Amino acid sequence: MAIKIVKNGLVIDGNGGEPKKDNVIVVDGEQIVYAGPERDYKSTGEEIIIDAKGGTILPGLIDTHVHMMMEFSPVANRLETPFAYKYYQAANYLKTTLHAGVTSVRDALGTDLGVKKAVENGLIPGPRLQLSINALTITGGHGDGYTVSGNTVDLLDSDYPGMPSGKCDGVEEVRKKTREMLRAGADVIKVHATGGVLSATDHPEFTQFSLEELKAIVEEGQFRKGVRVMAHAQGAEGIKNAVKAGIHSIEHGIFLDDEAIELMKENGTYLVPTLLAPVAVLETAAETGMPDSAVQKSKEVIEHHKASFTKAYEAGVKIAMGTDAGVMKHGTNLRELGLMADAGMTPMETIVASTKTAAECLGWESKVGTLEANKLADIIIVKGNPLEDIYSLADNDTVQVVIKNGEVEKNTLI
Repeated sequence: MAIKIVKNGLVIDGNGGEPKKDNVIVVDGEQIVYAGPERDYKSTGEEIIIDAKGGTILPGLIDTHVHMMMEFSPVANRLETPFAYKYYQAANYLKTTLHAGVTSVRDALGTDLGVKKAVENGLIPGPRLQLSINALTITGGHGDGYTVSGNTVDLLDSDYPGMPSGKCDGVEEVRKKTREMLRAGADVIKVHATGGVLSATDHPEFTQFSLEELKAIVEEGQFRKGVRVMAHAQGAEGIKNAVKAGIHSIEHGIFLDDEAIELMKENGTYLVPTLLAPVAVLETAAETGMPDSAVQKSKEVIEHHKASFTKAYEAGVKIAMGTDAGVMKHGTNLRELGLMADAGMTPMETIVASTKTAAECLGWESKVGTLEANKLADIIIVKGNPLEDIYSLADNDTVQVVIKNGEVEKNTLI
């Protein structure tokens, strides 16, 4: 495979330092072998040149909270869709996400091991996947599709080969259910520690699972060489229980209080804010058939959510970019950076949250997240300078080149 040189663009390497001019990124196979001043690299003249044409060169971006097997749609549509059809839909979602500049994702429930292997083996294009398989939830909690009619309507099918049901109650049941997720191929364990916006029978501030149950989940992950736990946690009490139990990342964090923020700082817990999720619920409610309860709860939480993010950011909590893509359309992921900027981050900080910090949250900091020698060659080129207009990244046409594992997956500069 010929060596590639990415050049003629402003380099933002993901570390948060000043952007670099007259630098090149050199790729051999899957890896970056050189990142630095062009004058210090001795070219053979046989390399393939990828010309950024004055744009900006960045690491592939990372979304730490997605649902690759779904896009929210009316219940009637879901009931009319054959089971296997969703895999073909997911192939499109994966490609769309990759072409938006997102080269790695953490799937927060619903994607099974077969999808991950299809991407890894090159059957379908898509971002690198870290899987949770399915989320653990209490009976009647967020993730239990029981509705006030007495019928169960789940967002995603579960309890089929490779996708165990996540419902469990009590310490022994959560231990067994965690083991089932690990057996099915989970790289990370997902738990619903509170209610949620899309739940039919609970509220974001309702606490789910006891501290003892959460500790058992974390313990089971630790038995598997440090498998981490991510917690859907929106209410303050549930957030604090999750942090005390040793959970690695808090997803959403809508109703953070000062004590929760202090606990997160003390324990090095990550916040994955997903600011886009309630915004998207309100924007797409009519089109997607969002239940009235979800719309009402989104209206209730949206300002709390933004305020909690700002407090956590100002306090120094580690923040990794995540969107809840699947609640909204895949490929719209990079709107999240503009929302984080609106809530207080600088444009550079939003990029670091989407690269270096996100890689650390996933435990992948040794291979992705920054443009450095010996890292995997996940690189994107975007029009202009995103530090001058971070909102421009929300337009997928802004992302002109996507390279994953050294392979060019998208190039509109040719």
